[in-house]
Amino acid sequence: MPSRSVSGDGNHTSVALFVLLGLFDQAELQPILFPVFLGTYLMTLIWNLGLMILIRMDSHLQTPMYFLLSFLARIDICYSSSMRPRMLSDFLRAKKTISFIACATQYFLLAWMGMSECCLLAAMACDRYVAIGSLLQYSAIMTPSLCWRMVAGVYGSGFLSSFVQTVVCFNLYYCGPNVIHHFFCDMPQIITLSCSDPFISQLDLFLAAVFVGFGSFLVILLSYVFSILKIASFKGCIKAFKTCGSRLATVPLFHGTVLSVYMHHSSQLSTRQDKVLSVVYAILIPRLNPLVYSLRKTEIKG
Repeated sequence: MPSRSVSGDGNHTSVALFVLLGLFDQAELQPILFPVFLGTYLMTLIWNLGLMILIRMDSHLQTPMYFLLSFLARIDICYSSSMRPRMLSDFLRAKKTISFIACATQYFLLAWMGMSECCLLAAMACDRYVAIGSLLQYSAIMTPSLCWRMVAGVYGSGFLSSFVQTVVCFNLYYCGPNVIHHFFCDMPQIITLSCSDPFISQLDLFLAAVFVGFGSFLVILLSYVFSILKIASFKGCIKAFKTCGSRLATVPLFHGTVLSVYMHHSSQLSTRQDKVLSVVYAILIPRLNPLVYSLRKTEIKG
């Protein structure tokens, strides 16, 4: 039975708890998969934290590119930690309940970090464009103050968009059912449970996906394409393409899975697909980012 609390007028009840169904429906798989997902979470923390420490300690890495990369590692740690501990604990629990406030908080943090990552990846692509296209003026353009403003803009835009989404979504009226067909609180699944009209929430989610998700992907794609076109020599183009190739493989993977989840109409038929796509952008990508953006670089290898 849904856990509910009585509303102010005493005539209606509202949902006080949500039930998360988890990643898999088969209960016998939960304890088996716990060490697997625990291992991936620990590796995500170790790799990103190690990258942050290395950039902080090595004077050769005090450049705008690594400055932005250190904040990408911070975002990936916060992104993973806002959802993964709860997911791991649910593997070992038969009853996966989460309070209304905790669910709203989890979504706010996930959306904040997720949209901040989209914007930061776009900022990093612009940094590479300046480095390749205006190498002699790079230091004059990418000043420390500009880098800090970029980071502030990234976090600020992510915070504002996430705050609006959370307020709109969790101000809807929820009277039951209270079962979320997911392993974390995600807006497409939550608004389907609303007893009131979710049009504003759906519109807000769609606009955020278009402007933040698709917009940042377009900026990244154009920045890398124009960066390669600015190189005169064929050898230089090949070298730049090798450098950007791994990023151009993970960026569509991240943005593609995110947009697939947030730009289509949620239904019971898409629940399983959404879970698989969410594993990619919420679990796999934060683990891959340190490898893709750092370990291929000569400075990091040194």
